Amino acid sequence: MGFVAQMVDGAIGMAYGISASTALLSMGVPPATASACVHAAETFTTAASGAAHWKLGNIDRKLLVRLVVPGMVGGALGAYALSSLPGEKLKPFIAIYLLLLGLFIVWKAVGQKEKREGVEPKAVAPLGLFGGFLDAVGGGGWGPLVTSSLLGQGTTPRYAIGTVNLAEFFVTLTISTTFFLTVGLDLWPIITGLILGGIIAAPFAAYATKHIPDKVLMIMVGTVVVLLSLRTLLNSLA
Repeated sequence: MGFVAQMVDGAIGMAYGISASTALLSMGVPPATASACVHAAETFTTAASGAAHWKLGNIDRKLLVRLVVPGMVGGALGAYALSSLPGEKLKPFIAIYLLLLGLFIVWKAVGQKEKREGVEPKAVAPLGLFGGFLDAVGGGGWGPLVTSSLLGQGTTPRYAIGTVNLAEFFVTLTISTTFFLTVGLDLWPIITGLILGGIIAAPFAAYATKHIPDKVLMIMVGTVVVLLSLRTLLNSLA
């Protein structure tokens, strides 16, 4: 489970938390415990993934600095608010946004005539703040929201994916620490399994990001965003 989730997340910049949490919930693990376990495991897997992306040159250092601090603040606030804020009610609205953004990314990748890279993203700090908050409150969402938004603005795909992966380490560390101080952590065999699988997958996923063409990456990201957002909407209406 950890290997597959990290291969997806490391290669296209999203869906580790959603993939792993969904699998754990289907196995009967309580939601709060599943979220805490996944974030604890992500602390290690995002470190491995971020290091691999750094080594392969998939990191935009300027963008990284602009994402990390707001993301950590948003993650801490979200973790503290989790017990009182109706996180489930927020998910349909985020899913609609992601659905539209995913469709836009696919359309842009398929219909774009000229290669357009290196566009300076705007509103990065608010994006990081909201992304960190959503990830803590909703049990996932840093990758889909932040990576998709950066790609939608024209950021070079491999830099967007690699930088978001490395920034996620700092955000996840903050969320995990908050969970540990408030609700504690349990089920260490699950956490250990997720960590081992994710660390093994990290370098392979980073290598895929570096060598897969940008157009293909954008189509993959857009497709995953659309599918995940549709799944969230369907679950909300069920």
